[in-house]
Order: sequence, then C-alpha cells, then structure tokens
Amino acid sequence: MAIRNIIQLGDPTLRKKSFEVTDFGEKTKTLLDDMKDTLIKAQGAGLAAPQVGVLRRVFIVSVDDEYYECINPVITAKSGSQVGEEGCLSVKGKYGTVERPNKVTVKAFDRNGKPFTVKAEGFLARAFCHEYDHLDGIVYVDKATDIQED
Repeated sequence: MAIRNIIQLGDPTLRKKSFEVTDFGEKTKTLLDDMKDTLIKAQGAGLAAPQVGVLRRVFIVSVDDEYYECINPVITAKSGSQVGEEGCLSVKGKYGTVERPNKVTVKAFDRNGKPFTVKAEGFLARAFCHEYDHLDGIVYVDKATDIQED
C-alpha cells in the first residue's frame, strides 16, 4: 500500500470523464488500498480515482466510521435539498457553499465485482455526490457560491 499524490485544480486530469472499470483484479484492489491510505493521511471524507491521477470510475467515502468503496457507481435516485460548506483535497485552502440532494441512492460494485446499493442522507449523501462529480470531471467549485479561503 502506498500514499498517492493528490492532484490539484489546474491539472487537466480533474476535468476529464473517467472510464468504467472492467477488471476487478489486483490493479483495482491496489488502487482502492492506496486511495484509502491516501485519504486517511489527508484526513478527508472522500477521494475519487481522478484525484490521484487515475481516470477510472472509482471513489471511496469515509463518514461516521463507515467506509464505502464504490466502483462504477450510479446515482439512481435523489430527493430533497441541503445547502452546506464543502472543501476538496484537490482544492487546498478553499471552501464554498454547495447545494446537493439531501438523500441519494447509489448502486455500485465492491472490490470483488459484487453489486450493492447504498441509501445515504445528509452529509453522507453530500460526500457521495461530491465524489461522483469527480468521475465526470466536475469539481465542487463549479457549483459553489461564496468561495472563500481558509
């Protein structure tokens, strides 16, 4: 396992659409392990593969001692609305106000290719939406108002 470099806004990789994962082998498992180590070191709530320079539809979220690995995720349902502050490990030193759904349903695959569904609410839903956006080349600053520096 290794700590990977988190690329910053301005790197063109962050603006590209990620490719679907078709191989659930060791390379994907190593990516997930490295992403978890990187997220822990960075003390974040989530990390998407494009943030470590890998254009694959993979993200991880860690909220309230729950850890989620999502491969080829799809948001199948959204409801409600919440407005709150967001930051990003790829946009150091800034935060902004973003409107997100209050509830989402996410279908994805785990590291072994087994499908699963997660229903998330509140901050967890916000984290899933934030990381999901990264897979399509969207960074929270694209949606944020009132962007401020730490």
